[in-house]
Amino acid sequence: MRRLWRGLAISLIVVLALLLVGPFLIPIPPLQGTVPPDDLADADSHFADVDGLRLHYKIMGDGEPAVVLLHGFGASVFSWREVMAPLSALGTVVAFDRPGSGLTSRPLPGQWTGDSPYSVDSQVEQTVGLMDALGLDRAVLVGNSAGGTVGVLTALRHPDRVRALVLVDAAIYTTGGTPAWMRLVMHTPQMSRIGPLLVRNIRSWGVQLLHTAWHDPSRITPEILAGYELPLRAENWDRGLWELTLASHPLDLVDQLDQIRVPVLVVTGDDDRIVPTEESIRLARDLAGAELVVFPACGHTPQEECPAAFLEAVTTFLAGLP
Repeated sequence: MRRLWRGLAISLIVVLALLLVGPFLIPIPPLQGTVPPDDLADADSHFADVDGLRLHYKIMGDGEPAVVLLHGFGASVFSWREVMAPLSALGTVVAFDRPGSGLTSRPLPGQWTGDSPYSVDSQVEQTVGLMDALGLDRAVLVGNSAGGTVGVLTALRHPDRVRALVLVDAAIYTTGGTPAWMRLVMHTPQMSRIGPLLVRNIRSWGVQLLHTAWHDPSRITPEILAGYELPLRAENWDRGLWELTLASHPLDLVDQLDQIRVPVLVVTGDDDRIVPTEESIRLARDLAGAELVVFPACGHTPQEECPAAFLEAVTTFLAGLP
């Protein structure tokens, strides 16, 4: 029996040693072929320094209404390519890359003080900060998926800066925050070392996620794939994506929905397999006075897959704003 317990103790020590030391023994190869974000910018790209970040944005049109477009997880300003120009015929339209995405800078730990710039709380302040930089007093926030989360939280934190909300398959009931026990594990030195290596797999699972987001993934062209993959050439994209993952936390938005006082349009595809269509329908019920539009034969990103129907719904909503 003593030999058995001794053997079990030795095995446990070996396992613990592997868990504690093993991650530090895994080689982390440097990213190949990455360049500064500026080198990947388009002719119509702009950059603004906001709260210590260099935000990449695009702007079209002028006058009122001002519309700010907030993309979802794994996306960028590219996801608004089909609708940005048509919307700019109505007023000023701005789309920017949220932290950890697109061509916005990706600061590393030690390069900021206070809250992580990747947290949703910081993203609220960055949204308002960019509006300040562009001289926009109030704006209609159009948020897709996790961008809808940022839009709702901005309306709650800065109600005087938000004229209306358009929530596009918005992640409200399931906001993607990791459980407390998992956050403890993710913040260990071991995971801090190998985390950026793990997220590099987005090159494979990201394509699967994009296909899940579309009702008809056969319509995803090589050009669309290239647009989504472009930010993976920006330096430190893996570190930024890991920091975005670390900064996520559960949000108590459901109990605050009755505090939203601005006009709201909720739109969703009828085949959303990421934020189930039923959640958007529920959201429209829970937001007093909200309008609801469900697009047939459409998935999680109607601004890309069903742009004509999306533009009709949003244009009609904007035209009716007080």
